[in-house]
Amino acid sequence: MIEVPDLSFPALAPLLLVLGAACIGVLVEAFAPRAIRHPVQVALALVGTVGALGATLLVAAGDSDHEVTAGGALAVDGAALFLQATIAGLGALSILLFAERALDPAKSAFVASAAVPAGSPRDRELMTDTRVQTEVYPLATFAIGGMMLFVAANDLLVMFVALEVLSLPLYLISGMARRRRLLSQEAAVKYFLLGAFASAFFLYGLALVYGATGSVRLRDIREAGLDGGGDVLLVLGLGLLIVGLLFKASVAPFHTWTPDVYQGAPTPVTAFMAACTKVAAFGAILRLLYVAFGTAEWTWRPLIYAVAIVSMVVGAVLGLTQTDLKRMLAYSSVAHAGFLLTGVLGLGAGGEGSGLAATMFYLLTYGLTTLGAFAVLTLVRDGDGEATHLAQWAGLGARSPLTAAVMALFLLALAGIPLTAGFTGKFAVFRAAIEQGAWPLAVVALVASAVAAFFYLRVIVLMYFSEPAADGPTVGVAGVPTTLVLAVTATATLALGILPGAVLDLAERAAIFVG
Repeated sequence: MIEVPDLSFPALAPLLLVLGAACIGVLVEAFAPRAIRHPVQVALALVGTVGALGATLLVAAGDSDHEVTAGGALAVDGAALFLQATIAGLGALSILLFAERALDPAKSAFVASAAVPAGSPRDRELMTDTRVQTEVYPLATFAIGGMMLFVAANDLLVMFVALEVLSLPLYLISGMARRRRLLSQEAAVKYFLLGAFASAFFLYGLALVYGATGSVRLRDIREAGLDGGGDVLLVLGLGLLIVGLLFKASVAPFHTWTPDVYQGAPTPVTAFMAACTKVAAFGAILRLLYVAFGTAEWTWRPLIYAVAIVSMVVGAVLGLTQTDLKRMLAYSSVAHAGFLLTGVLGLGAGGEGSGLAATMFYLLTYGLTTLGAFAVLTLVRDGDGEATHLAQWAGLGARSPLTAAVMALFLLALAGIPLTAGFTGKFAVFRAAIEQGAWPLAVVALVASAVAAFFYLRVIVLMYFSEPAADGPTVGVAGVPTTLVLAVTATATLALGILPGAVLDLAERAAIFVG
């Protein structure tokens, strides 16, 4: 007889809200008149994400914030709720970026009709069309739902399903840029092909772990590992699982998709991936390592140690050579992935240490800062869309002082300058690593941070100490959606740098895994 699994609907409410909004969005695409689809889809996506954020906060404030539900497949614990709230909040801000230029759809980042061949006469005609491909909203909402499921998965099969739910929509919307269509479609194909390899690694690792332990439940895997020690199948399975997750987190040497996809995708989609996907991927990495393999440190700590160093060095060094801002921010993402892995090493086998709280706080600060940086990037435009070449930003401080000042704030935060959220986040993860004896890694991280600071400061020098070009790009007036995004992200970047205590304490209280 099949037993009905226990379901805690209050605990599942955030997921139900965001996935429900996505399903309704699909129905809107099928049945609603084209004229009303855009405002309805934007409203639905915002209701789903903001509602999920509110539901997550209510669950965290209630009595059911430390339980396993859905037949043991989902863990509703402090870490999951903190990360789900972060994803929902960043997702809502990303939806606002998607909705920018709603009053002038011809300047939208998204193509009018994705089915038209790139470069065809019809495609050139549609570049100035007032229509927008509104399917991006339910697709993005499905991706957000997959991310929220990813960080709460207590079962490798559920984790794999969540990985696919969050990845497939991203593959599609990466190829929907209105301008530079071929570059956008190339990015989507690269992302899809390499993402398929990463999914295959994860699935093969899942099969090996199941063969070694007889279970896909994280807590059962942990107990089997204690009994069986370093079983070869278990170690190989863990390695393949980590490879699949490191790909989604843009960690070197599994980062090769990142620069091309960041550059080719529509800039709001790039912002969405840079902020939300990073949180989801590291949430799954933390849960996998500390719930399933937390007592078997010898199987993963040396690997994470080496990969963190490679990611920091690759991101910092190759970022110096970039002349395109989106590619520069892509390599910045690779370097920050290495810094985040420093925090992953800051939690001991018994759960002691502040690494989990520090990593969650860093994910929040990095998500807000990078989302803000890409939001500014959408405002500086030339005839082909966003002006992303470094030379085009020369003299921006003279042409638009406010835009340059906001961008400088985000770049200083990414560099880890004091009194910004980036400094607080880096300080937290480096301290956590040192507490666990990983001080050599912290030293490498400090050196990499100093190297990476150069390419952030180079942009600031260009904006304020170079003469503006006569035929330089224009700085558009931010609409209400982008203004809201910039206001929230800039305020949070300053607040979490000057007065981070309340959020740090919240992360400390939320640093709990159940399984």
